[in-house]
Amino acid sequence: MKEIKVIIADDHPLVRQGIRKVLQLEPAIKVVAETTNGKDTVAMAKKLQPDVILMDINMPLINGMEATKIIKKEMPQVKILALTIHDDEEYVYETVRSGATGYLLKDVDPGRLVEAVLKVYKGESVIHPSVTAKLFQEFNRLSKSSSDENNLTPREQEVLKLIAQGLANKDIAKGLFISEKTVKNHVYNIFRKIDVSDRTQAAVYAIKNNLV
Repeated sequence: MKEIKVIIADDHPLVRQGIRKVLQLEPAIKVVAETTNGKDTVAMAKKLQPDVILMDINMPLINGMEATKIIKKEMPQVKILALTIHDDEEYVYETVRSGATGYLLKDVDPGRLVEAVLKVYKGESVIHPSVTAKLFQEFNRLSKSSSDENNLTPREQEVLKLIAQGLANKDIAKGLFISEKTVKNHVYNIFRKIDVSDRTQAAVYAIKNNLV
C-alpha cells in the first residue's frame, strides 16, 4: 500500500497530539500537516493534496462542515473523516451531506481510528455505531418518502446492500461472482437513481429504506 497522507484538523493541541501518536503506529500512514481552523485546512489541502483529512466539526473561521463542502467540491478525491464529540442527529446528517466519507466520535478506540483511516482511504464508509441510528432518524425526519428504490434492479439492490455493509467494489465483485467493472457500472447507476454522490450517502439511503 502506498503511503497515506493525512491532515489532522482540530483546534485543540492535545487532541491533535494524541491523534498523531495513534496514527504514527501505522507505518502506511503519514501525518503531513496539522491545522487549527477550517480556513487553514482548506488551504493546506490545496497545497498538500492529502489522501485523508481527519476533520473536527467545531473550528474557528470556517467550521468543519463548511470546510468539508469546499474541499469536496474542489478536490473530490480527498477523503474526509469527521472526528468529533458531537453525536447530535443534525451534526451527523449535515456532515454526511457535506461529503464526509466517515463519522467517528472522539471516544473511538485507537485501533478503530487507524482502521477507519485505512478504510476511507480505500473508499469505504465508516460510521460510528452509536450514531448510525441517529443518522437514520434524521434522514427519516428530513428526507421525503422516496419510491425511487423501486427503480433499482434486483442486482442493484444487492450491490447497494453490500455497499451499506462497507464492502469495496472488489469484494462485492467476488461475493456476487461478477467483474469489478460490472460492479462499478452498478454503483454508477445506483448513485444516479437515488441521487447520491458517494458511498456513505448510499449506505445511509439503504438504512433509511430498510434495505439492510
